Amino acid sequence: MRHTLLLLSCLCSFFVLAQKKQKIQKNYDLVDTKMDKMPAEYNQSMDSIGNYIKSNFQTESERVRAVFYWTANSISYDADNMFEVKFDESLQDRITRAFKAQKGNCFDYSNIFNQLATVVGIKSVVVNGYTKWNKVKVDNLSHSWNAARIDNKWYLFDPTWGSGYVVNGIFTRRLDDKHFKVDPELMINTHMPFDYLWQLREYPITNQEFMDGVYAGDESKQKFDFVKEIARLDSLPKVEQLLEVSQRIEKGGMRNQHISQAFVHAKTAWRNENEREKGNKYTEIINQFNKANSQLNDFIHFRNKQFQPIVPDQEIKRKIQEPIDSLIICQKTLSDFEKEVSSANKPSVENLKKAISQTLERAEEHLQFVNLYLTKPALVRKTMFYKVVQRPKVVHN
Repeated sequence: MRHTLLLLSCLCSFFVLAQKKQKIQKNYDLVDTKMDKMPAEYNQSMDSIGNYIKSNFQTESERVRAVFYWTANSISYDADNMFEVKFDESLQDRITRAFKAQKGNCFDYSNIFNQLATVVGIKSVVVNGYTKWNKVKVDNLSHSWNAARIDNKWYLFDPTWGSGYVVNGIFTRRLDDKHFKVDPELMINTHMPFDYLWQLREYPITNQEFMDGVYAGDESKQKFDFVKEIARLDSLPKVEQLLEVSQRIEKGGMRNQHISQAFVHAKTAWRNENEREKGNKYTEIINQFNKANSQLNDFIHFRNKQFQPIVPDQEIKRKIQEPIDSLIICQKTLSDFEKEVSSANKPSVENLKKAISQTLERAEEHLQFVNLYLTKPALVRKTMFYKVVQRPKVVHN
């Protein structure tokens, strides 16, 4: 009797799980069927596909399924050109090319998924890393997949592996839902991100542990709050985000060529962004200096006309104080900027520094004149205009 009850309990559990799985599959089928019925004209752009998805599906779970299904079911793996790299092509141009051709490699699958997810209002990122086949052999190619936040919980998606398989250089489409909305604790068995943040685990593992087949995290270590860390990362400027990515990749251990290349790429991306930001800062300083010069020129023109037309005294003071304030800000900003400048750019910075100093000196001479002018009665003021003041030159970038 006891054994009979145990058997019945197991059978009931099996049927409950089977019913749950069947219900989930039916939900997928409903979304997939509606996506199959999408009119052809929507396929002209990702924005139009996104609009169709938003119009037909309300929940994030339905929308991300629609994104995954369209990507995995529409993009074919381009086995003939899997190693192709076009160095003169921007990321967006590559995404557009793959979308129009409806074929590409894992990088294209993940970026198309990411862009479509963004269009329908889902937080998504492209995750780069490497993989294992059958938990044993590390693949000789790097790989890209996706992480997305659905109903405030992070999941992983691999639209490339979910689309089919390649045998002897021939792609065969076969939709595989094992790679849809994957629990991070399962994904780590086959997918290892270069940046351990995107393991999405409280106890991430190292590259060496992944290679050795040790997938369970070490719970004796401090728990890693990846949700909080992702939110913090999103709040940082891009240059700081890129620096932290390179630091996390390095911390995970340089255990193979894929990881070393990813680290070099991340470090290069950080350096490029850092230089771009420096260039933007320098341009901003020059623009601010030229604006101050323009304000000073306006004042000199006003002074040469003997402060005509007549304005209140405070307005005369404002017209000279404004460029001085701007020049002082320029001077301070350039002083801070100078600390980060390479030796190759120091001569340009020194020239700008000198120009700001000279212009500020001239502006302060005008301020002295105004301060004295404002202390005099009207009859004396007219006698103070005895020469035309030369305008300073504008410095061009």
